[in-house]
Amino acid sequence: MEEVKSSIRKMEHRFSEQLERRDRVLKDSRDVIAASSRAIIDVHTGKLKEGENELAKAKELLKSLKKTSDGSVSRYLVSPEAEVVEASAVIALSKGKSVPSMDELAASPEAYLLGLLDSVGELKRLVLDSILQRKLAKAKNYFRVMEELYSMCSPLAVYDHVVGGARRKIDVARMLVEDTRGLLAEEIGRDSVSASMARLEKRLERA
Repeated sequence: MEEVKSSIRKMEHRFSEQLERRDRVLKDSRDVIAASSRAIIDVHTGKLKEGENELAKAKELLKSLKKTSDGSVSRYLVSPEAEVVEASAVIALSKGKSVPSMDELAASPEAYLLGLLDSVGELKRLVLDSILQRKLAKAKNYFRVMEELYSMCSPLAVYDHVVGGARRKIDVARMLVEDTRGLLAEEIGRDSVSASMARLEKRLERA
């Protein structure tokens, strides 16, 4: 049984190392997620420059995390990587740019899909922010991107067993798009009525 005991000791040493790496990855992942969340909050509060700085910090932390992690803990990187994808998409769109590609962000396919789907919710907030600021054209553009992202990602629901949570996020994205469509339609209707009333008032003044 000495051979078994020796094998058990080796196993225990390996498992202990893996557990330490897992704990370290989870701790550092929280820092990446926190920085990404702050970046998105900064966008919504009009602090775009601060948001870009937070995103750069999140990307640097994630890059360092990837370098020090091996395959045994790679699954724990999906969540922080998805947060970086989401923040990158939101900041790019708020600057009038396109959503970065998977290659540009050096993201895994799983993280890229989940990050894009999460960005749909933030786009709804950008639509509402634009409506409150009376920037209807901007709101329409954000909504168009919401629809496109949902349309492109929805066929990937069949890979839910490969990308855990994908189907649920796609369902949520669909509800967000439908809800935002209704809100935007109401606002467009109000804006049209207001414009008609303004034109009528001008005609009456001239008369």
